[in-house]
Amino acid sequence: MITVAVVDDDRMLLDGLGSWFGGVSSLRLTASVATVDELLAVMPEPVDVVLLDLVLKDGSRPVDNIGRLRAAGCRVLVISSVPDRSRILSAVSAGAGGYLTKDNDLKTLVAAVEEIAASGTAHSPEMAFACAHDADPARPRLSPKELQVLVDYASGLTLKATARRAGISANTAKDYLDRVKAKYQQARRPAYTKTDLAARVREDGLGGF
Repeated sequence: MITVAVVDDDRMLLDGLGSWFGGVSSLRLTASVATVDELLAVMPEPVDVVLLDLVLKDGSRPVDNIGRLRAAGCRVLVISSVPDRSRILSAVSAGAGGYLTKDNDLKTLVAAVEEIAASGTAHSPEMAFACAHDADPARPRLSPKELQVLVDYASGLTLKATARRAGISANTAKDYLDRVKAKYQQARRPAYTKTDLAARVREDGLGGF
C-alpha cells in the first residue's frame, strides 16, 4: 500500500482526487491540505509520495516546498496547470521525482505515483521536453529513455534489472548508458563509473536523489 498526500489549494481538485483514489486499491490517501505547513503539522510519519501543486496561494516558493518535503522523508510529484519548462527544471533540480499537468487521467497519475514510490522518476512528456531543451550547458540533454536508464542504474540496480524495468535488452541499456556517459564527458563532467553517474544524478537533482 502506497501512502499519498495532496498539497493543493484548489478544493474542487482535492475533492476530485479523494474520489479518484478511493477506487485504487494500491494507494491510500492520508491527507489533503492547502499548504506544506499544514501537511507537516498533521503528518505523524512521512508518506510515500506527496502530490504538490506548483504554485500555492500562501506565496511559498515551489523549490522551498519541495526541499522541505524531501527533508521530511517524502518523495514528490509536482502537479501543475501549465507545462512551464523553467519550472519543471527547477522542480526536478530541487528533488521532485516527476512533473505532471493536471489534465492527465487517473491511470497516468497512478502510474507516476507508483513509479516515484519505487524510487524511480515519472517520465511525463512535459518533463522529457524540458530536459531535452535544457539550456544549461553543464547539464547534458538526455532523451526520456536515457534519463530513465541513468536514474535506475545510478540508484543501484544492475544493468539487467535496469533493462527489465525499461522494457529493453541489456545490450540496449548499455548503449543508452554509453550515450549518457559521452554526453556528460562532453560537458567535462566525469561519468566513467557507476559512482560517477550516481554523483551526476545527485548534482542535477534527477529522480528525487
